[in-house]
Amino acid sequence: MEMYKTLGMFKNYIFIFVLMLCVSCGPTIFQEHIVFDQEREDLTIEYMKEHYGIEQETPTIVPKMVVVHWTEIPTFQKTIDAFYDTHLPSSRKAISGAGSLNVSSQFVIDRDGLIYSLMPETTMARHVIGLNHCAIGIENVGGPDMPLTKAQLNANVKLIKYLKRKYPIEYVIGHYEYQRFENTELWLEKDKGYRTVKTDPNKEFMEAIRNRTAQLNFKPIPN
Repeated sequence: MEMYKTLGMFKNYIFIFVLMLCVSCGPTIFQEHIVFDQEREDLTIEYMKEHYGIEQETPTIVPKMVVVHWTEIPTFQKTIDAFYDTHLPSSRKAISGAGSLNVSSQFVIDRDGLIYSLMPETTMARHVIGLNHCAIGIENVGGPDMPLTKAQLNANVKLIKYLKRKYPIEYVIGHYEYQRFENTELWLEKDKGYRTVKTDPNKEFMEAIRNRTAQLNFKPIPN
């Protein structure tokens, strides 16, 4: 009898171990870091203060949403090149008036579905107006003339599920939906004239993501 009790306890321990292992595991993520030196950190802290009224010593965030993008840049390497430097290039005239901090994102997903980490998940990246202070960005290599792939869809779903397990993620949105958060508690943008019109990553891609993450019970997008 004691042997059966011991065996039963052993099975329970194995089950708990496997369950914990499954919870902790996530998608394969490759490292492809951009420059994040002291100057970029200082510019990020300055951006948080000027645009959100947040004053802190480090550019850390508590992620409450994931914002899905497409790059409108044809290759992964050119995407990395665009995000790599600390300062925004002079060609980005539409957003240059809001500061010299370069755009970036925590993740980029290539056409084949490979996921790359560009910077720490809880370090602020400049990728969405008004919400950077609480948002993790996922950039997908592609655009209106280069539709996102099934491999990218699968990778987005895996990555979002992984991030939901780690952080108090409440929303998953497409970049084109960001202005619907104005007049909510998450919207902190102080510059009333700083807005751009976005279409990425298109409604069909976001509908597919939402259908496959419905069990995570994300909050609906504000009307």
